[in-house]
Amino acid sequence: MQSVLKLRRSDCSFGLEDGRGFLHCLAMRLHLVLEIFAAIVVGVLAGGTVVAAETAGAPHPSGAVDPGRYVQTNALAAAEANQAAAADRHLVYAIDNSVVAKYDRATGRRLAISTGLAKHLNSGFLWNGKLYCAHSNYPRKPEKSEIMVLDPATMVLSPFHDFGEYRGSGSLTWAVRQGEFWWCNFAHYGDDNAKTVLVKLDANWRELGAWTYPPEVVKDLGRMSISGGLWMEGLIFATGHDHRVIYRLRLPKSGTVLELVDTVASPFPGQGIAVDPVTGGLVGIDRGRRLVVFATLVPVSPSAPSKRKTQ
Repeated sequence: MQSVLKLRRSDCSFGLEDGRGFLHCLAMRLHLVLEIFAAIVVGVLAGGTVVAAETAGAPHPSGAVDPGRYVQTNALAAAEANQAAAADRHLVYAIDNSVVAKYDRATGRRLAISTGLAKHLNSGFLWNGKLYCAHSNYPRKPEKSEIMVLDPATMVLSPFHDFGEYRGSGSLTWAVRQGEFWWCNFAHYGDDNAKTVLVKLDANWRELGAWTYPPEVVKDLGRMSISGGLWMEGLIFATGHDHRVIYRLRLPKSGTVLELVDTVASPFPGQGIAVDPVTGGLVGIDRGRRLVVFATLVPVSPSAPSKRKTQ
């Protein structure tokens, strides 16, 4: 979908002190619903060709049920949309290599730029009112990684946890807190990208488990690696560097290799993703167009035949 839709305020926690405020808020929410519905229809009818072409060769386990695809419903122009994006109900964060920009979700206006030294920021994860970013010294050697934290109030970016040369090598590309645990992905590239590993750590940073990615996913990555990821609906959602797909994976009952559940088409050409708390969908970027992209899952019509190739 080529158009960039203007974002609307969707939180009705304001203006409830009188009837007019409530009706105004209700009207805005209805407008948002209609706008998203229209965008999904346009995306399904007109925007599926490119995504279908990119996902034709993506891995799909035999017997997997086609869950549909993520379709762009909104976008926000951001010069910093180069590595990842995250959002809450009122703010949007566009993440570049060395800075994070804060935007007003309702107007699209840039509000502030982060301060603090950073070399290669990757994904961003909002937790307890702050933005936690995977950070590394990529492509420098030896590889060193850390999690940095951004205070949205001051826009100061500072170190949160230093991994150093964790597991000998690998660059931290995404990190999220799920329950009481941290899940951190250390990426490898080129001939070594099969060594890319997802690590589970407790609140004291003790390693509790580690899993590599299945061979079919590694093959699909080419010489690149896993760039973004998160937990959603009990599954691991992972993205590569430049393919418009999301690999949905689960932990194995035994062993140390993640299991591929399915591959879902998306409007994000790889890079970091996050959950959108407004729609329940995803937030990502289109780095080629410098856009923060919002997307929701459009299920497959029961009457539509699946065009998936299985392995």
